[in-house]
Amino acid sequence: MNAPMTGNVERVFAQFLELERQTRAAHSTEQLAYSLVNDGQPLFGYRHAALLIAGKVRAVTAVSSIDPNAPFVAFVEQAVAQLHKLGLGQTAREVPAAQLSAQLQADWQSLSAGHVFWLPLIDPQGRVFGGVWLARDIAWNPAEQVLLAQLGDTYSHAWRALQPRQPWRLRLTRKRQVLVVVALLLMLLIPVRQSVLAPAEVVPLAGQVVAAPLDGVIAEFLVKPNQTVKTGDLLLRFESTTLTAQADVAARALGVAEAELKANSQRAFADAESSSRIDLLAARVEQKRAERDYARELLKRSEVRAERDGIAVFADAERWTGKPVQTGERLLQIADPGQAELRIELAVGDAIALAPDAQVALFLDSDPLQRHLATLQRAAYEAQPTPGGQLAYRLDARFDEAPPRIGLRGTAKLFGERAPLALYLLRRPLAGLRQSVGL
Repeated sequence: MNAPMTGNVERVFAQFLELERQTRAAHSTEQLAYSLVNDGQPLFGYRHAALLIAGKVRAVTAVSSIDPNAPFVAFVEQAVAQLHKLGLGQTAREVPAAQLSAQLQADWQSLSAGHVFWLPLIDPQGRVFGGVWLARDIAWNPAEQVLLAQLGDTYSHAWRALQPRQPWRLRLTRKRQVLVVVALLLMLLIPVRQSVLAPAEVVPLAGQVVAAPLDGVIAEFLVKPNQTVKTGDLLLRFESTTLTAQADVAARALGVAEAELKANSQRAFADAESSSRIDLLAARVEQKRAERDYARELLKRSEVRAERDGIAVFADAERWTGKPVQTGERLLQIADPGQAELRIELAVGDAIALAPDAQVALFLDSDPLQRHLATLQRAAYEAQPTPGGQLAYRLDARFDEAPPRIGLRGTAKLFGERAPLALYLLRRPLAGLRQSVGL
């Protein structure tokens, strides 16, 4: 009796069952959100997915932290909102791009894939409380749409199981309810000091930047990160084989030009033609001498030395070894370990009004119980993208006492002006309301 062969259908069905099992095995909404946008990628082959709950993006494929101001996040939220206005967000379907606005269609082409499937999450009363935006480059076939519709029921059930709706009602008499409301309103008028948290790093103050003096390949780094160096110490060495050969060729070319000039100078007394060429040959000698000096200078630059005492500040020597660099490219920084400042990246959504000398408190990741005080010195007017892909304002602060070690990271707490507690608590909701309705 022959054993049955496992075909493609059986494998797909097994992957589908495993995906349902992983969904039900989630122990928190954060774990479930990660699973909804990542675990189905091998089965359905989508480029990216976004989970929306109550109209807001909660998770995106391969992204650990969601920036609410990111272009892709804003596009998905607007597209899903328009999908609901058209009455197309209640059922699992392939999103019709032609029915969206012209602006969303233009954003679609630059921010998402060509074919998008909308998978709504529905509660037991039949109301949509979220959904999954699945985008890929090829169209969704009918079999995949059936599997996704079935998977949507599993996703909805799993999310409702981890976050059930629990109505809460204040069980007080009417008179006490009025007193509680009045007390809460009075508390909202209490002036409090505004503050915001932002990631921060201890960076060198007035450090010397060591840049690449020539175009070439770095042969070896002779210092390690945070190593103490003295003036004149060799920091790194470029590959010098080509430069040595160029210097040797230039020296030989200079010797040939000098010999030719000398020969013509000796014949100039008897040969008028040789006498007329002396000026030209002398100029050629000077040209070859300049080429030789330039080649020797490049060869001398292949060894980069420290111009001041301090510590070498850079990430990793292995990242530079063997890498071609261009003239002026930043390689490392030499800084005084006793002179450092605090660099803060304040997200656009968290920005508050800060005085020029606002107080800053730094809590290091390595020592979260100790507070390092600093004073704000500079604040950028324009937001710039961070390495993490978020838009943030760069702020620089000077430490009030001895600074921590350069390179340490932590969380900075920036203190603003005093404002009513209501404004402190409702600042973000009010900003969102203004952006939504324009009030």
